[in-house]
Amino acid sequence: MTQPANNHDQQILAISQIVGGLAHEIKNPLSTINLNLNLLAEDLRQFPDDEHRRILRRLAGVQQEAQRMCTTLDDFLRFAGKVELQRAPMDLRDLLGELHDFFLPQAEGANIVLRYSPPAAPLKCNLDVNLIKQAILNLLLNAIQAMEPAGRGELLLGATQRESDVVIEITDTGPGIDAKALETIFTPYFSTKSEGSGLGLPTARRIVHEHGGTIDVQSEPGRGTQFTIILPTNL
Repeated sequence: MTQPANNHDQQILAISQIVGGLAHEIKNPLSTINLNLNLLAEDLRQFPDDEHRRILRRLAGVQQEAQRMCTTLDDFLRFAGKVELQRAPMDLRDLLGELHDFFLPQAEGANIVLRYSPPAAPLKCNLDVNLIKQAILNLLLNAIQAMEPAGRGELLLGATQRESDVVIEITDTGPGIDAKALETIFTPYFSTKSEGSGLGLPTARRIVHEHGGTIDVQSEPGRGTQFTIILPTNL
């Protein structure tokens, strides 16, 4: 299922930018609330009796929820913000190698085998390094989260040259995605997981589209999922 840029994407972006102003207005007082919750917790820790410890436990739950709201707002503001590409020439093999080394400890911690075999020939392209890293990292995180309940699996990262494009593939051996969910996985705030903002995949798609590329997902329940990013080299 290929996900090209379309009018629906533009409508979502326009709405997101409007709501982004409201998110800023919410975040400012929320940050003040978080600060005062932390100060209140410090005051309560001076009293070691059971009653104050009970109050601290309740306060910790409020702090956790307030912090979760801040994190959600940060994710949304990054998604809704304007994307300005800072393109630079690169060998995509180096970028993927860095991502592999960076992500390997997290994969191992989840008992996931992460594999990357760099192509023999250079993959020269002209991309925004930080944004492309973010897009691929979002897909890697999505794959790990899909496989974590089983406590095992393999995650394959690969790249090839296809005429004037570079192709990046992220393949997992997770539970797969059913056809109904497959139609909506790039919709903001849609998620089949209990944790996460629901913006990882939409953000990845937006970054790919800003580069003039496409993102494709193929999946089948019980047989894993493969995301394919196709990006013009722009050389």
